[in-house]
Amino acid sequence: MGNQSISKILDYRDLGLVDYQEAWEIQKSLFEKRLNNEIPDTLLLLEHPHTYTLGKSANKENLISDDDYLKEKGIAVYDIDRGGDITYHGPGQIVGYIIFDLKNWKQDTNLFLRSIEEVIIKTCSDYGLQTSRMEKHTGVWIDDRKICAIGIKVSRWITMHGFALNVNTDLDLFNGIIPCGITDKGVTSLQKELDKKFVIKEVKQTILNNVINVFGYDELKNESDETG
Repeated sequence: MGNQSISKILDYRDLGLVDYQEAWEIQKSLFEKRLNNEIPDTLLLLEHPHTYTLGKSANKENLISDDDYLKEKGIAVYDIDRGGDITYHGPGQIVGYIIFDLKNWKQDTNLFLRSIEEVIIKTCSDYGLQTSRMEKHTGVWIDDRKICAIGIKVSRWITMHGFALNVNTDLDLFNGIIPCGITDKGVTSLQKELDKKFVIKEVKQTILNNVINVFGYDELKNESDETG
């Protein structure tokens, strides 16, 4: 990595709180630009309003809440093109969308997934929290409680979607679904495990540092201020 003459640039954008549909449009636009080599690898970190998303292989029966519950809690529902089943996004959860060209890294989707897990494992470790992988289930876990869900799409070696790390997340809203279709496991958050509220911006910075470290970037472009 270090002996490359061309520096590896990461474009980082902190988008704040963004509607799911809007973020999806941004992702698709960035995907095209990355495909045409108009932008470097790009990481978006943001929060969503209350949202349930169902991946390509999702079982609709894992959405166990009825219309009244969705309306009462103000939860939007989207069918999307990532892998994985159903998950929840909402305030207090940091979502990372990763638009990377794996041809410039390693053309290995499985290694890419493991590396995202590594970023989150390191991030939790930075706060003194021991987490691990689970052989049969993607994501990051503390025993049988999931703290971070991961679901990606890779097309022509360009990645989309990414991870959702529960920081100060309202975990009650996972009760409206069977998260990731897994019935015998729970969910947790940094706040629940460490019994304190976190500053989202600080946790984003920790994630960013670990992305740079794990994926081997040596130059950072920060466009957060331009994108709001």
